[in-house]
Amino acid sequence: MSQPPSKKERVHFGTLEREGVALAKRKRQEEDTDNERDGENGGDDMLKLTEFTKEDPRDLAGSTVDLDLIDESLGDTIDDQMNDESLERRRQAMDEFERKKLARSIAVPTADLEVRAQLRSLDHPVCLFGEDAGDRRGRLRYILSKIAIEQKKSAAPGEPEDAMTRGDADEIEEEEGENEEFYTEGSEELRQARHKIAVYSLARAGDRLERQRKDCEADLAVVRQRRQNLVKTLQSYTNDGSQVGGERPLARIVFSADSKTLLVGSWSGAIKLWTVPQCKEVRTYRGHTDRVGGLSFRPQSAAIHPLDPESTVVDFASGAADKTIHLWSGAKETPVATLHGHANRVVHVNFHPSGDFLGSASYDGSWRLWDIATQRELLLQEGHSREVFCLRFQCDGSLVATAGLDGIGRVWDLRSGRSVMALEGHAKEIFGLDWSPNGFHVATGSADNTVRVFDLRKMESICQIPAHKSMITDVRFFHAASLPPALAAADGSDDSTMMMDTSTDRETNARLCSGQYLVSASNDGLVNVWTTGDWKLQKSLAGHVGKVMSVDVAGDGSYIASSGYDRTFKLWGPEDFA
Repeated sequence: MSQPPSKKERVHFGTLEREGVALAKRKRQEEDTDNERDGENGGDDMLKLTEFTKEDPRDLAGSTVDLDLIDESLGDTIDDQMNDESLERRRQAMDEFERKKLARSIAVPTADLEVRAQLRSLDHPVCLFGEDAGDRRGRLRYILSKIAIEQKKSAAPGEPEDAMTRGDADEIEEEEGENEEFYTEGSEELRQARHKIAVYSLARAGDRLERQRKDCEADLAVVRQRRQNLVKTLQSYTNDGSQVGGERPLARIVFSADSKTLLVGSWSGAIKLWTVPQCKEVRTYRGHTDRVGGLSFRPQSAAIHPLDPESTVVDFASGAADKTIHLWSGAKETPVATLHGHANRVVHVNFHPSGDFLGSASYDGSWRLWDIATQRELLLQEGHSREVFCLRFQCDGSLVATAGLDGIGRVWDLRSGRSVMALEGHAKEIFGLDWSPNGFHVATGSADNTVRVFDLRKMESICQIPAHKSMITDVRFFHAASLPPALAAADGSDDSTMMMDTSTDRETNARLCSGQYLVSASNDGLVNVWTTGDWKLQKSLAGHVGKVMSVDVAGDGSYIASSGYDRTFKLWGPEDFA
C-alpha cells in the first residue's frame, strides 16, 4: 500500500532572505570555480543551487539549501554594517570632544576689534545677523579649533587616525598628571597661620550658631513687621549724592567700618578718601602706577586719622594692574608697605575677619594669602583654569571663596587648604562674589546676566536670578554693624523705643536685619536691590551714565554706594532718612 505523499513544508522569504540566498549562491559558485581550477573538486556539492532560479522560492521542502549558512551570512553582513556605523559615530563624537577640549585652551582676543580683524584674516564673515561680541568671540574660537584639528591630522598623513607614538602618549600622561589634584609641603609660617585661623574661626562659628538659635525664638509677629519695614525702606531709596571721583573710571568703592567715610579707587592709580554723606574729599593716596582694582578696609581700623607721615598702622589695602599690593595708613598719603609676588594684574583684595591676613586675586591665575605683621606671602593657591577675578572671606574666617574668568567659583577651607565646594552653573565669567552674614550662602554675579545663590549645607545652587540686562560687575550682601537708622525709626509700634531700650535689643535687631537684602551692579547702568529668601527685586536705582563697576553697603544700613565708568560715585539712601 503506497504511502500518501507528504505535504511539502513551505518556507517564506522576505527581501533580505532573497538577497542572502543570492549571496550564498555567488559565494558557492566562486568556491566551485576555484576548486575546479586546482583539480580538487570533491564531488557533489552540498548545495545544488544551479536549478534554484527555476524553482519557486517559496517551495524548498525537497531542496538541499543550507538555511543556517544563509542566516549566518545575513547576520555577518548586518553586523558589519552596524559596527561600521557605530564606529563612525564614535569617531565623530571623539573628534568633537577633542575639538572642544582644544578650543578651551586656545587664546582668543577679548577686544571686539581684534576679533573682527582675525575673522577677516581667516576669510570668514566679520559679523553674522543677530551676533553680539560674545557670540563673535565664540565663533572665532570654534574656527580656530577646527583649523588646529585639521593641521593636527595633516601633520602625519601616513599614520592611521588612532595611531599614537610613544612621545604623544608621554605628553598626554604628563598633561593628565598636571590636571590631577596635588599637594605641596607648606612652610612653618603657613602651619602656624592655619592653626591660628582654626582657633579664631571655631570660636566665631560657635558664637554665630548660638545667636542664630536665639534668633529663631524671636516673636514671629515682630519678625514679620521688621521685614515689612525693611521692604518699605528699600523701596524708598533714592539718589542722595553724586560726585566726580577722578579723571578715569572708578573701579572700586568701599565703606569704612564706621560708615562715615568711603574709599574710591580709580583707573588712574589714585585712591581718594571721602566723607559720608557730604561727599567731601579728605585725602588722596598715591602709590600705584596703573589701574586700581582692589580695595579693602581692615576690620579693626579707624576711619580718619590726623595726617601723620610717620604712621605705620595698616588701615586698608589696595591692589592694581601694576602687579603690586600696597598697605596704607589712613594718616599717610604714601603706602607703608608693598607686597610683591603676583605675576599679573591684581584685581581684588580682601582682609580676613581677624585683620591679621590679607587675600588677593590676580590675573596670573592664582590667589594668595599674606601675613600683615610680617608682610610675607604665606600661600600661593592655584585651582582656576583662567584669571581669578574676585575673592571674599566668610564671616567666621574659616572659608574663602574665589571666582574668575573660567566661570567657576571655589570655596576653600583655610584650615586644611582643601577645595570643599565648586560653585558651578554660570555660562560665562564671574565678576562679583560675596558671602551672606549667615555663613552658608554665597552669591555670585556673572557675565551671563544672572546672580546665583549657593547653599553650602546643600552643596548646590538654590536660586538663579535673571538680575540685569547686561553683565553683572559686583554683588554685596548687607552686613549689619548696627541697626539701620531708618529701621530703628520705623519698627511699626507706637513707641519707637519699645524694642530699643537696651543694647541687647539693638544687637538682636541688627542681626535679624543683617543679610536680609542683596545689592547687584551691572553694565546696564543699574543698581538693583533684592530681598533675600524670596529673592524679589525691590528697587532699581538708575543714575549712572553707562557701566556701574562696583557697589557697597554701609554697615549701619544708611547708604548704598556705587562707582561707575562715568567717573562718578553715588550715594543711595531712603527718602525719609535725615
